[in-house]
Amino acid sequence: MDRRRFFQTAAVSLGAAGSVLGANDRVQVAIIGLGGRGRDHIAEYSKRTDCRIAAVCDVNQAAQERAAALVEKLTGSKPRVFSDARKLLADKEIDTVSIATPNHWHALGTIWACQAGKDVYVEKPACHNVYEGRKMVEAARKYKRMVQVGSQSRSIAHKIRAIELLDNGAIGKLYMAKGICYRRRKSIGHTPDTPVPAGIDWDMFLGPARMKPFSENKYKYNWHWFWDTGNGDIGNQGVHEMDVARWVLKKREMPRSVVSTGGKYAYVDDQETPNTQYSTLDFGDCQLCFEVRGLITPPDEGMMVGNIFWGSEGYMTLDQDGYAVYKGEGREKVMQARYAEPRIWDTTPHVATFLKAVRSRNPRDLTADVEEGVLSANLCHVANISYRLGRKLAMDPKTGRFADADANRMLTRDYRAPYVVPERV
Repeated sequence: MDRRRFFQTAAVSLGAAGSVLGANDRVQVAIIGLGGRGRDHIAEYSKRTDCRIAAVCDVNQAAQERAAALVEKLTGSKPRVFSDARKLLADKEIDTVSIATPNHWHALGTIWACQAGKDVYVEKPACHNVYEGRKMVEAARKYKRMVQVGSQSRSIAHKIRAIELLDNGAIGKLYMAKGICYRRRKSIGHTPDTPVPAGIDWDMFLGPARMKPFSENKYKYNWHWFWDTGNGDIGNQGVHEMDVARWVLKKREMPRSVVSTGGKYAYVDDQETPNTQYSTLDFGDCQLCFEVRGLITPPDEGMMVGNIFWGSEGYMTLDQDGYAVYKGEGREKVMQARYAEPRIWDTTPHVATFLKAVRSRNPRDLTADVEEGVLSANLCHVANISYRLGRKLAMDPKTGRFADADANRMLTRDYRAPYVVPERV
């Protein structure tokens, strides 16, 4: 029996059992990917009384051991430990998985989990490319799974309020949104190719990506800056602001055209993705602009990471600390709201809405359904395609395809067996 058929069969037996939880049942959670963000997931789930961390999984044996010890320290219970997500997904006691792997594993991990009858919390960006995002949505719908993407802004009260104000005409008719990602990123330098360190399954780490030699820079956090495994900062920190921009503009289709320019400036190192990038997505009735700067830079409207929205009557700034509205020819500040104290970790309410949906089986309880996460990630992907090809690209908003054969080929990737995102999920 092939893997797709195995998980489809498993979904029949697991899906019904995992779909209905009693009021006193604790959701059994498995965390896949145990780096920095995975440890954040452990910290979040361990403080809740409505769930239990039942298992952890990573390709790195040392990370497995650290995570298991952390779970036991925080909860008093030892989780089961896995190195292969496929074996974890065959565990009938697991209700849901929380995926904090590198980007290139998000889609396949989510699809496999849906096929195995598990609900999924998956970190941003939802997908590594446009094709696999579509397959994630298909899998979630086919197997009736709750899939929440880690777009935490959609669970933050002051951001929800800001979008309500914009929807109600606080600055008139919207015509442009700009996302800002001025996260300081220092040079990663050079690291040589070396034998794979003991305890790391390098084949499994690369998964859908092409096989290449191990080096320290291709592993741990710096995988973000290689096209095989990451999407640059527009798809890392930037996808949060891209999601907010799209949320405000109410766009659920691709733009009519996209152009993205920039480069990797100042540093000579192993990084492939740009540290300076400016993208413009034209939707016909409005524009979405996005700027990435990883070098030393001044803030824009006082912000280093956030959004600016322009309307016919004024503009709004919005970031993690609050929002402000400016109106009229004199750009007078007419409204300001700062983050309510005490500040809470943004993942806390986001996980809460996910677990609520796991219990209710109502997708409307999700604040960042997989389709929303995919739509926002796709805007980052098409911007990166324009950047990599070095030209402006026309698109068909309805089909989501380019008027350019080279660009269309970059909507997907050449998958490495057996880690293939299937055409039929």
